[in-house]
Amino acid sequence: MTKKLFGTDGIRGTANCGNMTTEMALKVGMAAALHFTAGDHRHRVVVGKDTRLSGYMLEPALTAGFVSMGMDVILVGPMPTPAIAMLTRSLRADLGVMISASHNPYEDNGIKLFGPDGYKLSDAVEREIEAHVANGLVEKLAPPPRLGRAKRLDDAKGRYTEYVKQTFPKRLSLEDLKIVVDCANGAAYKVAPEVLWELGADVVPVGVEPDGFNINRQCGSTDTDYLCSQVVAHQADIGLALDGDADRVLVCDEKGELIDGDQIMALIARHWSDTGMLKGGGVVATVMSNLGFEKYLTDIGLQTIRTQVGDRYVVEHMRANGYNLGGEQSGHVILSDYSTTGDGLIAALQVLAAILDEGDIASRVCRMFDPYPQLLKNVCINGGDPLSEPAVRRVIDDGEQRLSGNGRLLIRKSGTEPLIRVMAEGEDEALVTTVVGDIADAVEKAAGGH
Repeated sequence: MTKKLFGTDGIRGTANCGNMTTEMALKVGMAAALHFTAGDHRHRVVVGKDTRLSGYMLEPALTAGFVSMGMDVILVGPMPTPAIAMLTRSLRADLGVMISASHNPYEDNGIKLFGPDGYKLSDAVEREIEAHVANGLVEKLAPPPRLGRAKRLDDAKGRYTEYVKQTFPKRLSLEDLKIVVDCANGAAYKVAPEVLWELGADVVPVGVEPDGFNINRQCGSTDTDYLCSQVVAHQADIGLALDGDADRVLVCDEKGELIDGDQIMALIARHWSDTGMLKGGGVVATVMSNLGFEKYLTDIGLQTIRTQVGDRYVVEHMRANGYNLGGEQSGHVILSDYSTTGDGLIAALQVLAAILDEGDIASRVCRMFDPYPQLLKNVCINGGDPLSEPAVRRVIDDGEQRLSGNGRLLIRKSGTEPLIRVMAEGEDEALVTTVVGDIADAVEKAAGGH
């Protein structure tokens, strides 16, 4: 059965319409509670959110859904997504919920669900929750004596801060580093500067003034120009850019030049391999990771295993095959020794640990390989399936033939936005640019007919 609500990272959409209304949030809360309620004990769910205005609408709707099914709700307010995963396990909750659309603009919001083990739900469980939503829930409501309660957890920030700090090597200190951290006016606007400062850094926080509308707006990991300029202006040693829910991070070196998720994973892989921490003999990445990344790992004797796009699929492969490092070019880095999901802060601390151990500047430590020329274009669509159009298929086939042997082409529908993503990479940058442009034009033309 094809999923209708859930995409590659939970449920996501424009706030107050479609699947992102209070009515749907109520039903999702009820359906998730029904799935995760078993036995006679008091069941509990941890609910966090980012800083979007619509969080004030979705949080009480979800809470009402959980309470109506007999589940107690622990509200933690604005917190990073990985904090919800951690707290779900720490508090022995049956379920964790993060209200966030991650890197999307403020108009969007989403619902991410974590099981009692702190991991994102499988496709099978998501389909069961969708079935509950579709088949009606009223007859499953808890009787009055079994209704749940809702309360706030005042020390959630402190619990997560201390947990993150414990992942940084105790033999090291950040006291000699000046760090600019861009919190994207999002969920980590309090915890990220606090963690870095408590570990000794001279911290320059930016993107820490959320107003409900400015999450990810000209800041954070999706728009790093301001971070890079601030690193140079403050003569900082490094810059860290989180996204709206802080499950991803990108890095900026002291020159103001960006370092992407592939470089971050390569750095951690080599550092962990040298110190005996790396498990599985390689890194789990996605089809989006650069060919230069794969070549670098091969050169140092490590494997690259690729999955479909989505950190959930990376984690599933890591768990099934014994890897402890994986992630995405976008900055989702999963360090399974410490976290069940991508954690921008924990990944950043591993980068900082590697820099300190190398005893050199970020621009020399963090650039592990020369990436192959790669170009990604996003084409907006309004329904329909332009990729099935014969004219589009012809252009795609032609592009694949032209890149054959010295590059590759990847075209897919986004699982979180109404976009077709067209990506190509290869040794010939001009050819890559031409192929992507031709395909994007064909997709846009076909999409305009729907």
